[in-house]
Amino acid sequence: MELGKLLILLGLTLVVVGLAAMLLGRINFPLGRLPGDFLYRGKNTTVYFPLATSVVLSVVLSIVLYVISRFRR
Repeated sequence: MELGKLLILLGLTLVVVGLAAMLLGRINFPLGRLPGDFLYRGKNTTVYFPLATSVVLSVVLSIVLYVISRFRR
């Protein structure tokens, strides 16, 4: 029973994150194109390493999870 609730919660979370990503993409939010993101295009190869985007997302998610954990106590 608990596993089912967890899977439903994770699914809803993925839907919300997906919708937020779509909305941010439509308003030209530069997530994924920040100054610290590296892009290399060769003749036959493209390498993309989103370093700055990863750091920003990590900080934001850490803050959100910290706030959620404070409310659950």
